[in-house]
Amino acid sequence: MDSDRVRADVTVQGVVQGVGFRPFVYRRATEHDLAGTVRNTGDAGVEIELEGDSGSVEAFLEDLRERPPPLSRVESVEVDRRDVDGDSGGQTDGEFRILQSTDDDGGSGTIPPDTGICDRCLGNVRDPESRYHRYWATSCVDCGPRYTVIRELPYDRPRTSMDAFPMCDACRTEYENPADRRYHAQTIACPDCGPTLSLLEPGESAGDGVGRRECATGTDAIDETIRRLARGEIVAIRGVGGTHLACDATDPAVVDRLRELTNRPGKPFAVMSPSIGQVQSFARLSDTERSQLEDVRRPIVVLERSDDGWLDAVAPGLHTVGVMLPYAGLHHLLFESAESGERDDNSGLDGPLVMTSGNMPGNPMCTTTEEIFDQLSEVIDGALVHDREIVARCDDSVVRVVDGDRRFLRRSRGWVPQPLPRRAEGQPVLALGAEFDGTVALARDEAVFPSQHLGDVDDPTTEAFLRETVDHLTGLLGVNPAVVACDAHPNFLTSRIAEEYASSTDGSGGPVAVQHHHAHAASLLAEHDRNRAIVITADGTGYGTDGTIWGGEVLDSTRESFERVGGLGTFRLPGGERAIEQPARILASLLSDPDRIDELLSDRTSLTAEDATTVRQSLDVGVNAPQTTSAGRFLDAIAALVGVGTERRYQGEPAIRLEATAAGGKPVDISVPYRKRDDNRVIDVHHLTERLDDLSRAESAADVAATAQDTLARGLAEIAVAEATDRGADAVGFTGGVAYNEAISRRIRETVESAGLLCLGHEQVPPGDAGISYGQAVVASVERGQVE
Repeated sequence: MDSDRVRADVTVQGVVQGVGFRPFVYRRATEHDLAGTVRNTGDAGVEIELEGDSGSVEAFLEDLRERPPPLSRVESVEVDRRDVDGDSGGQTDGEFRILQSTDDDGGSGTIPPDTGICDRCLGNVRDPESRYHRYWATSCVDCGPRYTVIRELPYDRPRTSMDAFPMCDACRTEYENPADRRYHAQTIACPDCGPTLSLLEPGESAGDGVGRRECATGTDAIDETIRRLARGEIVAIRGVGGTHLACDATDPAVVDRLRELTNRPGKPFAVMSPSIGQVQSFARLSDTERSQLEDVRRPIVVLERSDDGWLDAVAPGLHTVGVMLPYAGLHHLLFESAESGERDDNSGLDGPLVMTSGNMPGNPMCTTTEEIFDQLSEVIDGALVHDREIVARCDDSVVRVVDGDRRFLRRSRGWVPQPLPRRAEGQPVLALGAEFDGTVALARDEAVFPSQHLGDVDDPTTEAFLRETVDHLTGLLGVNPAVVACDAHPNFLTSRIAEEYASSTDGSGGPVAVQHHHAHAASLLAEHDRNRAIVITADGTGYGTDGTIWGGEVLDSTRESFERVGGLGTFRLPGGERAIEQPARILASLLSDPDRIDELLSDRTSLTAEDATTVRQSLDVGVNAPQTTSAGRFLDAIAALVGVGTERRYQGEPAIRLEATAAGGKPVDISVPYRKRDDNRVIDVHHLTERLDDLSRAESAADVAATAQDTLARGLAEIAVAEATDRGADAVGFTGGVAYNEAISRRIRETVESAGLLCLGHEQVPPGDAGISYGQAVVASVERGQVE
């Protein structure tokens, strides 16, 4: 036997299941004339046995590391080489084969996320000669659902919701052909054997639940859906990770009807457009934004909108609109006439569609036909559904390019469950996130796995979704948490759930309660692999260590601990939660002139004279007027001042509308008023509001809005820079929900960098509360999660 022949046992970890990795290994091994085997393992990894010339083995390993499949991510490659002579291990038979997966529960791999349909599969869908012509669920090893259909690892068809659809002979032939791109594609399906479509509409009930009747199936269901959308109907479309409510975005009447029926009077709707060319007709598009739209994961991208009239109904009062391109074969079929430039009697969708989450307020997105008709029968005219189970509910991801960099508003479909770095190996941690924009996260080894978007975890339906997600992730990842982390707010539902989970963990002690803004800061530090920075944390609400509501803080933070060293001065929220719904109440607390307060309360709210008196009395005696330092609430108050934030109909609306107003203005250069609090410098928000009020008598609303944002940003940045200089820190970070504001983010970065310091911002983790669970996992790992 040739002494240069070697055998190598190779273990690969990363995103290597469900992404065509085994077929790739097969092709490269045969190209290099290597014998052996490859198989998936139960820890989401891949095991390879190779035998052949040592040079060929090295060439194969170079391909593996440097040129893996496009959807894969190789995180580690372990190689155990030995000479063939004298080896007593199992000899190969001269061929290379793909073996059946193992069930070993190693729990160290990474689960593949869902991706949009690839160009080659889309070509099959459009090709009249293809057996996949107009088939909605066409996919291959390079595209299609993954996380949303996986029940357990290793990733093989019997462990997914595709197990209900046995392959036909034609699909089996492709699946077993090493030269075919659907070789071992677990979601392979065609019209003869795969999931089917039906168009249903509400009908008389035949028993329990809401009745429904079938109108069409297969491609006829798609054609009838196109006709219904074109004539102004609302259709629920059950897709990859859940359900969208769809209608013609350019028809204000049907958009208004959708708002009324779903009780979403002002919330912006996302739209789906068939092409980049059409997007450019109603939105401004930078190169970075275009690359995000065309990413294989197809997020919603928040873009600066044009003045087209139909957008006023879709995104009322805003200068932006959320846009996505079609990502499933089903979506492309709805737009096929617009994409091809051809029309027939079934076509009718030239323009964009509203594609908003299919649920009623307070409920998670519907994933089953039963949920669609139970929740939405009074909303929809029909429902285009399929019979493939959605194992993991997963909303669309949402991103915005802020100051040139991507910011996640929602990290969900397409990115989940890809891990983020923990930066230190430790015991398994379960972090339950915040109450609003909830996510959970699991820390294992050196990685943290954030979940998909859960919504506001404040009622039994979202609590059930949270528990379902914890069960699914812990099962897939093979994690039995030893530590549980939660927000420090004692009244959050997630805090109560954390107590329950902590009582059943392998560790000891109750949950680790992480202060809200420390979690924000820790998420930023971990993302950048830093242990310390001066961090500006600006948002709407966070429970402070002193029992008051924080939200405009400058922290000297490490992953282990933090010190509050500056920020916004305190002000009051007269009426508590009612002040959040009526921002003029907050404005009243920031002004000193009683006559001006009365004027603004009269003009900016629906308060009666008696209510206004109650507000003044609440401020005078400090009853039902909690203190806060919230930057988000300050911006809400200024929105009321300039007349665009009289009420809050959805989370963040006044501040978002203020940003839209400011986009048309130019800031006036005014000095930042400061004062001392416990030897720390803070912005005197009362004095600042008085100045802005004076300015509003002479300047436009747009200029006042721009001045408010600019002055707030300068003030926070100047405090942070001074603290960094005094304390020897070389970096300033910016996190929290206010970090989505383009003008504020840019001004903070400019101020920090002009001082010669590094400015840290988020790129992989949402700055808002969706990133809290990651920060909690990082803090808890340091506090109690180290390996003992």
